[in-house]
Amino acid sequence: MTRPRPDAATIAFVGLAIVAAAFFILPLIALIVRSPWSHALADLTAPNVAEALRLSLVCSLAAAALSAVFGIPLAWVYARIAFPGRSVVRAITTLPLVLPPVVGGIALLVAFGRRGVFGESLDAIGVRLPFTTAGVIVAETFVAMPFFVITVEAALRSMDRRYEEAARTLGADRARVLRTVTLPLIGPSIAAGLVLAWARALGEFGATITFAGNFPGTTQTMPLAAYLALETNIDSAVLLGLVLLAVSMVVLIALRDRLLGSA
Repeated sequence: MTRPRPDAATIAFVGLAIVAAAFFILPLIALIVRSPWSHALADLTAPNVAEALRLSLVCSLAAAALSAVFGIPLAWVYARIAFPGRSVVRAITTLPLVLPPVVGGIALLVAFGRRGVFGESLDAIGVRLPFTTAGVIVAETFVAMPFFVITVEAALRSMDRRYEEAARTLGADRARVLRTVTLPLIGPSIAAGLVLAWARALGEFGATITFAGNFPGTTQTMPLAAYLALETNIDSAVLLGLVLLAVSMVVLIALRDRLLGSA
């Protein structure tokens, strides 16, 4: 049995799809081809690169942890408690998903900078965030937590609440139901949200450089080091970009079924 010949519309759509795919694939291939493999290990173990990598891992993991500590309660409130203005509050707290990161950094600076709206009060008690490692963590948390919140909130809204109701009828209080029923049921979504938040924090640039600056050993993370390397050593910039590309690929592959569904 012969297959039907594709019509003009199908051919046109496939052609446009090939162009769209090439638009994303070709720059990434160029990054791989352009990488200086002959001295890649030496460049990646250089003191400034190793320090940027260490700082990126520490700050991004801290940001992911903070996203979980504060994001789970926030997602639970959005999913389970109706209150006036919930949609507005939810929109504001998830705004960093679409907000330009530089604008987020400016907002953090005018809020928590030494002369900011709340920064003077923080400075009075010895808390200084701008241009410090803690400032990097704050900036990364600001842009990463919304990814965690929307992932966990979606899981809470879609889960079967009959298990929680059954536990309550058996005498478990709300805290125990949350600990032994709710959190285990949404565990995969919590894990997915953590990975997304960590990957977003690892690749953060705009809010970090605006709020925390670009000081080697203190606030210079891998994206900032790659940007700086473009001016002096493009090979190092390419290698750092390749490392971030590899991390992003691993994250997308690991979360493929959860993000896109099995196919």
